[in-house]
Amino acid sequence: MAKNTVIGLAWMGLTFLVLAPNFVLSRTTDANYYGTFIGKLKDYAHGIRGKVYAIDDTIIFIKGFSYDGTAPDAFFWINNSTIPGPGGEIVPYPEGREPLVLTAYNNTDVILRLPGGKKIRDIKWLSVWCRRFTVNFGDVAIPSNLEIPRLKMLPEFSRLAHGLRSGNISILDSKTIYIPNLHYDGAGPDAYFWVGTGSEPNIMGTKVPNEMGSSSKLRGYQGEDIEIVLPGSMTIFDIDWLSVWCVQYKHNFGHVMIPKDLDVPPALGQTKITPPWWYIPTDPPVSNGMPGGQELTNCKDMLEGRVQVQWELMGEDVQIRLSGRINEDQYVAFGLSGREGKAEMVGGDVVVIGYDKKKKKFIAEDYYMSDIAQCDGTRGVCPDERVGGKNDAILLDGERKNGITTVTYVRPMRTNEPVKDRMIPESETSVIAAIGILNDRGEANAHWAGDKTVEDIRIDFTSKNIHECTNSLYNLPDESDDDDNLKPWPPAVITGVSNFTARIGPTGGKRGYLSITGQPSWGIAWFINELLIPEITVERGKTYVFIVEGGNDPTKPARYHPFYITSSPQGGFGQKTESQRSNEKVFAGVNYDSDGYPTPTAVGRYCEWAHMTVDMSSESPTFANFFETLRLDCDQGEPGELVWTVTDDTPDLVYYQCYTHQNLGWKIHVKNLGETSSSNCLSTLNGLKIFTIIIIAILSTR
Repeated sequence: MAKNTVIGLAWMGLTFLVLAPNFVLSRTTDANYYGTFIGKLKDYAHGIRGKVYAIDDTIIFIKGFSYDGTAPDAFFWINNSTIPGPGGEIVPYPEGREPLVLTAYNNTDVILRLPGGKKIRDIKWLSVWCRRFTVNFGDVAIPSNLEIPRLKMLPEFSRLAHGLRSGNISILDSKTIYIPNLHYDGAGPDAYFWVGTGSEPNIMGTKVPNEMGSSSKLRGYQGEDIEIVLPGSMTIFDIDWLSVWCVQYKHNFGHVMIPKDLDVPPALGQTKITPPWWYIPTDPPVSNGMPGGQELTNCKDMLEGRVQVQWELMGEDVQIRLSGRINEDQYVAFGLSGREGKAEMVGGDVVVIGYDKKKKKFIAEDYYMSDIAQCDGTRGVCPDERVGGKNDAILLDGERKNGITTVTYVRPMRTNEPVKDRMIPESETSVIAAIGILNDRGEANAHWAGDKTVEDIRIDFTSKNIHECTNSLYNLPDESDDDDNLKPWPPAVITGVSNFTARIGPTGGKRGYLSITGQPSWGIAWFINELLIPEITVERGKTYVFIVEGGNDPTKPARYHPFYITSSPQGGFGQKTESQRSNEKVFAGVNYDSDGYPTPTAVGRYCEWAHMTVDMSSESPTFANFFETLRLDCDQGEPGELVWTVTDDTPDLVYYQCYTHQNLGWKIHVKNLGETSSSNCLSTLNGLKIFTIIIIAILSTR
């Protein structure tokens, strides 16, 4: 396929493709897939009928359009007023010529391409309108929150054998896959494009013809851009992966997984298009002195030069390259502030970039921040996908070099998720940025006190040639130099105690929770008997009482931390799935109703050890010094209580944690009754024996 094939030539044949008898699109859940259903045309006159669909953000499909054709001056008509009226605009049909008065149609499939660069989101109505008599014959309203199908970009092929590599693979429609910059040495003896179901490529797949429609074994490719079309009635919704697979030796040369939440346009035939604007060639990259390829003309420093953001408006999207001098386990968050004119976290809409070491890939994840709290699966600082939304950030490229992580991604100026996404205005707007640590889920944890924007920083994403960057990002010393010299506090220990108080407090920066557990925290942790996450020792057969003051209002996630005892080192039972809960054993703090639904029981008023001024952990050589810089703030109300009798089958190691959030607590060591005291006595006796032997040895030398 030639890279410069003109889009317009494809659309000239579009109506024919739609009207052809074999235009029957399948989807896993639908017999026919025509895009997002908008509604049925209402008939006010002249027998108007038809089902209206959004194919993409500029094209409307009418299935089974009918009209008697007897009006003198009727057209397809769009407008943005409260009701259809004369202040609208004609949608030419058929496309590619001067608007013609509509003739009679009987159950005809119609493709309408909006004129003048208009998008479906720009209109409120589609109608059949008579200009001469200003009469509306039939219409359908366009919902403001319509989920419009979009092209979906995926990662590149994994690189397993025979030099296979590519650019970011894209799903153009429900049958068409675009593979840019494809490299493959052609040496596989029996290799094909191969699709199927399951967690990875396997022998039960199906061969996909190459870009020429041939089912011959694959030739070599040297950086070519190709499209392949799924065979027969198969659609993208029927498969889990695309690979280059050797049938003879049952070997996977490389593959890409196909997500299940795709909302792509319906297939309109093998539409040849030019490479999408967001495609960045990887061989060789365009040199502009920055990592990540394609040059972006706007640049701004943030967080005292530790973060650099570049951007470029490209059509309906903005391409952003975010660079940060961060550690490998850290992230940079950047996006729109929750309030104009102020650096506001709550209500902010950001993208978190970094490298997920567990999944071994760079990330660009769309987040919405409903509260200043760890995500509990419903509220807090949450990836959109965890709270029922979509990740509208499309990852293009990522690299880490010389202590700098750089990720390039695309974000729409406007999305179909007004609740979880803020629309980017075509003017200056307040933006925010932060640096923090990724947790074991690969999600953003709390940032340190100085690692967020506090002043109002404004960016116009439609601007050109804004140069407000220096070379400070590349000249700064490694971000962690000073903090690595901080001496951790030794872990606290509690033994021989039966009554405890459990309150919330700060984690002690890099001297405290992180150094003790090796796990990132959200910035708060349990204080037990005024100690930061002490290791507690209990005995089987004894009963222990925890007075809990972690909050009792679930509508305030930042101040709601039910206490429970669990086998899980992370906790967070309330935000886990049923299968995840089945792998965790709860020992105290949770009750189940008759339907098996869990409820936390150890809830009470909220008490927090808060900083008197600012976080003084880095200036406090001991926890005792740090504790002197805190004050106790408590809400009105009564504390909660957890009573736990340690049974004989309790494991040797369990954990106290928060029911709604992860990584707030630490270890409980479980001993047999009397084991602790016996061990101490034994140690004392052994010490006396050694002391006696030493005395005898000394006396014998005299």
